[in-house]
Amino acid sequence: MLPDSAAIQSAIRKAVAAIIAVVLGLVLLTALLITGFYLLVNAAALALAPLVGKPGALAIVGLACLCLLAFFFYRMTRPARTLRNSEDRQSGTGSSSPVDVLRSLITRNPLEAAALAFAVGVAEQKDPRLKNLLMQGGMTLMRQSAGTGTPDPGESDEPPAPEN
Repeated sequence: MLPDSAAIQSAIRKAVAAIIAVVLGLVLLTALLITGFYLLVNAAALALAPLVGKPGALAIVGLACLCLLAFFFYRMTRPARTLRNSEDRQSGTGSSSPVDVLRSLITRNPLEAAALAFAVGVAEQKDPRLKNLLMQGGMTLMRQSAGTGTPDPGESDEPPAPEN
């Protein structure tokens, strides 16, 4: 039984319509992909038919398709070499700080980091405590990355010495 509120019913209808649209879109794109591949194979066979005959053309095109399929499954089943494993071997385990680990993670996955930052910004834009915390953390990271570990003369806690 649907709730009595018209706004809730409207939201449910919109959600169902969006889900149906996504499913139909995927079905149509899949049908177009399969049809396009079929037409490409057929065109290749027709183009090769005058050179080697129809049976030879179908054999060549079939062999090419099997090679592509074998290459695809080879790439899918082969264990992936990751950049992370090579970096772990080069640097000692536990020798880097959490900030360095975070920097390397963002460097390796820039799109995911940007998407996560956007999602956090949209979800938590009204929370002033989180905003202050992120600003403080960002400023600290910027200060650390700007220098080589030595503080700038303007950032020291001591007042500058008077000149004579």
